[in-house]
Amino acid sequence: MKSRQKKGLILVNTGNGKGKTTAALGMALRAWGQGMRVLVLQFIKGGWKYGELKAAEKLAPGFEIRQMGEGFIKGENDSALDEHRHAAQQALKAAGEEILSGKYDLIILDEILYALHFGLVSLDDVLALLAQKPEGLHLVLTGRNAPPEIIERADLVTEMREVKHHFTSGVPAQKGIEF
Repeated sequence: MKSRQKKGLILVNTGNGKGKTTAALGMALRAWGQGMRVLVLQFIKGGWKYGELKAAEKLAPGFEIRQMGEGFIKGENDSALDEHRHAAQQALKAAGEEILSGKYDLIILDEILYALHFGLVSLDDVLALLAQKPEGLHLVLTGRNAPPEIIERADLVTEMREVKHHFTSGVPAQKGIEF
C-alpha cells in the first residue's frame, strides 16, 4: 500500500462546454473544507460581481478570489486588447509570486487558457510557471483550447463538452448559474 504522501497535481479543465470554472471552484471548496488554503486568480473576469465572490468573502481568510482581468474579450480585434494583455501579464506575475510564496495549498489559474489562446500570455511563460510549481502545491488551469504542451504536462485533464446549452434557444445568463 502506498503512503499518502502529498503530491501536488497539475489539473486542467478545458473544452467548449460550460462548467470549467465551476468545477474548479467545487474543487476549491472541497480543498477549503479539508483545511487547505486556496487562491483563485481570474485572468479574464473583472468588474462583474459574480456569486462566487460573495461566497469567497464568507470563506476568508483561507479562500481568496482575485479578479485580475478586464472582462470579456470580444475576439482578436477587441479594441481593448492591449489593456487585456497588460492585465493578463500582471495576473501571470502575481501567479508566479503566489506559487512560490508557500501561502497556498491550491491555486486556480482561472481562464489562463483563454489568455493563452488570445495571445495575452505566451505558452513559454505558462510552461515556465508550471515548471516552478513546488512539489506539494496543487495547480488548476481552466479555459478552452488547452494546447498539447499543457495537456502533456498535466496530471489530470478534464474536457467539458457542450451537448446542449440554453443560450442557443435564446435564454439569457441566469443569476446563480452563470454568475
